[in-house]
Amino acid sequence: MYTASWGDVARRDLFGSRPDRRDRPYRIVIRLALIVFRLFRFRFDVRGQEHVPTEGGAIICSNHVSFFDFTYLGLAALPQHRLVRFMAKASVFTHWFSGPFMRAMQHIPVDRKAGAAAFDSAVRALKDGQVVGVFPEATISSSFTVKDLKAGAARMAIDAGVPIIPAAVWGGHRIATKGHDVVLRRNVPVTVLLGEPLVPEPGERAQALLRRTRAAMEALLDEAQQSYPDQPAGDDDRWWLPAHLGGTAPTPEQAAEKDAAYAAGHKVKATRTPPLQQLRKLISRR
Repeated sequence: MYTASWGDVARRDLFGSRPDRRDRPYRIVIRLALIVFRLFRFRFDVRGQEHVPTEGGAIICSNHVSFFDFTYLGLAALPQHRLVRFMAKASVFTHWFSGPFMRAMQHIPVDRKAGAAAFDSAVRALKDGQVVGVFPEATISSSFTVKDLKAGAARMAIDAGVPIIPAAVWGGHRIATKGHDVVLRRNVPVTVLLGEPLVPEPGERAQALLRRTRAAMEALLDEAQQSYPDQPAGDDDRWWLPAHLGGTAPTPEQAAEKDAAYAAGHKVKATRTPPLQQLRKLISRR
């Protein structure tokens, strides 16, 4: 397990010996994230970071269970001194607070009504040697299993001639996820697994590469769940486990129904915990 230290926050060689000056805003944000990781004492189990290439383009394809999954995946790329350009919905880039940060870090906006522009931007970034992060499920999985994947990532890998690095994240959803209130927790384990690169084969079609990607993601997620060090504190705490592992999360079928209702305009209400109660719980855990 890795817990961020103050030494990590201040390390001069954190981003390599000659980091690109244009990425200074991104580097500042990462150091701020490390401060948060340190204050909350997140315990990271990161495996497979050697699969991220030290140079050249690559796509990291991960499952999606938490609002902060991108920060955990970005941490996994740091040992190789790589910064990940994540594809995210366009509204995040126009938000008054997050927008300037997203643009400064050169992430890639995705407008679902004009997806071709995002696809072209991602392919250009890949051909320029960038690492692009994609959540091919498109939304957070409330069943905490791998949903059906969009084919965009596979098409990008084939067009750009770069490998897909399958990934799985697990644990961060206990802090912030769809349908649940943000709960301040300390000492939460977060598992990040990166698999062996999947190189598009000559003449391989996107759907075939997508099937290989999904199989690898499912295997990594299963490994992350099986090796996760924490267990629910009681029956009321089983919400963060998928149904097939004895949890009370929706089944994939139930989650699909909720997603359809959400798309139709019936938003799922989060379970709310009063902020003062959250703060008391956080202090009591010290």
